[in-house]
Amino acid sequence: MSMTASHHDLDLDALELLSSGGHRVAGSAVRSCEAISGAVVISTCNRFEVYLDLTGQHLAGGGRITDLAAEHAAREVAQLVAEASGVTLDETVGAFTVRTGRDVVTHLFDVASGLDSMVLGEREIAGQVRRALAVAHDAGTTSGPLERLFQSASRASKDVAAQTHLGADGRSVVSVALDLAEPSVPPWRVARAVIVGTGAYAGASVAALRARGCADVRVWSASGRAPEFAAARGVEAATDLVSALADADVVISCSGTSRRGPGPGDAGASVSYLVHAAAVVQARTRAAAVAGDDADARGLVVLDLALHRDVDPAIADEADVLLLDLAAVRAHAPSEASARVRSAHRIVGAAVEDFAAREAVRGADGVIVRLRERIDADLEAEIRRSAATFSSDADRAAHERSLRRFAATLLHRAIVRVRTSVRDGVPPEQITVERVLEDLAR
Repeated sequence: MSMTASHHDLDLDALELLSSGGHRVAGSAVRSCEAISGAVVISTCNRFEVYLDLTGQHLAGGGRITDLAAEHAAREVAQLVAEASGVTLDETVGAFTVRTGRDVVTHLFDVASGLDSMVLGEREIAGQVRRALAVAHDAGTTSGPLERLFQSASRASKDVAAQTHLGADGRSVVSVALDLAEPSVPPWRVARAVIVGTGAYAGASVAALRARGCADVRVWSASGRAPEFAAARGVEAATDLVSALADADVVISCSGTSRRGPGPGDAGASVSYLVHAAAVVQARTRAAAVAGDDADARGLVVLDLALHRDVDPAIADEADVLLLDLAAVRAHAPSEASARVRSAHRIVGAAVEDFAAREAVRGADGVIVRLRERIDADLEAEIRRSAATFSSDADRAAHERSLRRFAATLLHRAIVRVRTSVRDGVPPEQITVERVLEDLAR
C-alpha cells in the first residue's frame, strides 16, 4: 500500500512541514508497527509518499490487503508522521491519499516516469525514486516486494525516456520558468535575482540560477529563516523585501504561504499575498528614482511558482512587469494530449500489466512448492514399490531413471498450468495440488 501527499492537494509549505521528519518514518514504521514488514519513503519538493509492505497475517486471500489492514497501517504511519512533523494527527490523516494493490503500482510507475509531476516528463523524479529505494535498502527498511516494485518502476521510467524522449532536456518547474523568463532579463551572469521563500523549491531555484551563471542571488523570507538558508548556500539574505525588489531583474517566489481569511462582511475569502502589488509599486518607484529621468526603465520578471499564489496578480498591470505563474509554466510543458505523453502512458500501462502478471505468478509459489513436494513423494514411493519387480540392478536403475524423467516432465507441465491459470486471472488460493494433477491426468 502507499500513502501520498503531493502538490495535487497541498501547498509547498504544508508538504515541507509534513515531510520534515520523513527520513525517520520508514525505520519507525518497520520497528514499531507489527503489520509493516517494509517501508520506502519518497520525499521531494512536490510530494511526500510512504510505500509499505504488509505482513501475511494482515492480508486477505491471494495477498490482497483488506480495508481494515490498510486503515490500521495508515493510521499508525500517520501517527508517526504527525509526531515527527508536529502536524496534528487529524491533519496528517487528511493530507494523505491511501492506495492499495494495483493502484500503488500504477501510481509509482507514473511518478517515476514524470507523469504525475507538475511539469509532465520531469526527469529529476526518476533519480529521486532510485535514491529512495537506496536509502531504504541502506537503512534495512525495504523488502523483497518493495525492491521489485521500485526496480520495476525505474525500468519503466527508463523505457519511457528512451522510447518517447519525454523530458530529454531535464525540464523541471524551475527550469521551465527560467526558460520563459530568459528573453526578458539581462544575461544571467549580470542578472540580479531575488528568491522569496526558503523551502525545497527555493533551494532548487538557487541551484538552477547558479547553473545558468547567475551569481547575484538574494533570499527573503517572511518566516525569518532567510539568513540561515542563505548562509548554507553561499547567497545573500535580504532583510527588506521592497529594497530587494527595487534592485531585482527577476523574482522567484515559491513559498506558498499566502493566507486566506474572511472577506469584507464575511461574504467571501480575502487573500494576503507575500508579494503584494503595493510592494512592487513602491519598489519600482524607488528603482526609478535611483536610476534618474534619463535611464531606460528596467523590466522586472516575477515567477510565482507557489501552488497557492504568493504574488498578487494585480502586479501584472504594472508597466514593465512580467508575471508568470504555474499555469504559464504548465502551458509550456508537454500536455496530457501530446503524442509523447500518450505514448508514455501506454508504456507505463504495459509495464504495470507485466509487473502485475509476474507478481501474480509469485503469489502461486506456495502451490508450486506443494506440487514439487507431492510429485517427489509419489516418485520416491513408486521407486520403492517397483524395486522388487526387477531382477537386476541395471533394470532397476533404468526404470528409476525413466520414473524420474516422467516426474520432471509432470512437474514442468504442472508449473506451466499453475502459471497460466494465474495469468488468466485465477486467484492462487483457488489452485490446489489435487486439481492441477487431475487436470493433467485428463
